[in-house]
Amino acid sequence: MLARIRHLREDFPPTARRIADFIETNAEEVIRMSITELAEQTGASEGSVVGLCRRVGAGGFQDLKILLAGDLVEPVRFIQEDLQETDDFTRVGERIFSAHAASLAETRKLLSFEALERAVAIVQNARRIEVYGIGSSAPIAQDLAYRLLQLGLDAKAVVDSHVQAVSAAMASAEVAAITVSHSGSTVETVLATRLAKEAGAMTVGITRLGKSPLARHCDVVLHTVANETRYRPEAMSSRVAQLAIIDTLVSCCALGRPEHSAEKLQLSARVLSEKRF
Repeated sequence: MLARIRHLREDFPPTARRIADFIETNAEEVIRMSITELAEQTGASEGSVVGLCRRVGAGGFQDLKILLAGDLVEPVRFIQEDLQETDDFTRVGERIFSAHAASLAETRKLLSFEALERAVAIVQNARRIEVYGIGSSAPIAQDLAYRLLQLGLDAKAVVDSHVQAVSAAMASAEVAAITVSHSGSTVETVLATRLAKEAGAMTVGITRLGKSPLARHCDVVLHTVANETRYRPEAMSSRVAQLAIIDTLVSCCALGRPEHSAEKLQLSARVLSEKRF
């Protein structure tokens, strides 16, 4: 990809050439950036970044980052950062667990309890809660919706992009929309969040630290940290951090109405007990 960028650069218009020059000089930093951050660094628009990606044969910015990573790291690092082909199973386990522990520790340090309090208030005051997630974020969205449902809240996960868009457009001021997206740059969930906000809903984002298209449409953002995009754009460490965030969010919601929450949780437990031998 870097060779392609260098080869095609002279045929680019000025803005695309400026973006290309920045990518070539700062490739390692670029694969950790969001599209918004790259646009700001180069004085360009997000549309110009997407246009540059297409000029060099990438499907989009995320695809470009994957291709750049392939230029910068040896194949084994696409499996896990800092792993070596000679590592035994014990070493692999230590590395993986250390990565997850670091992700949790960094997410905890950066968690804004003011933002958490605002997110809890949005959830508690909503008549209906929608949770959006696509791809690897979909199971996290489903888990969050299920756990809110167990508290007696009217919550549902919407993980189909078409249903997301329609459902979000039909939201209102009585709806809370929670979007889970590690990159914060997924077209489908950013669109759903924007539509929900335009329809009057209060919006909460659970996404990576840093500026992103998603954050622009959120009333509250709960940040996660996972240093993973050097070797692959989606890894388990981001989901571990997301699960910790939703666990904290749900627990705070439950403690806000302890008697009601305990009653609903007991009801859920009784119902589910009939599904076990």
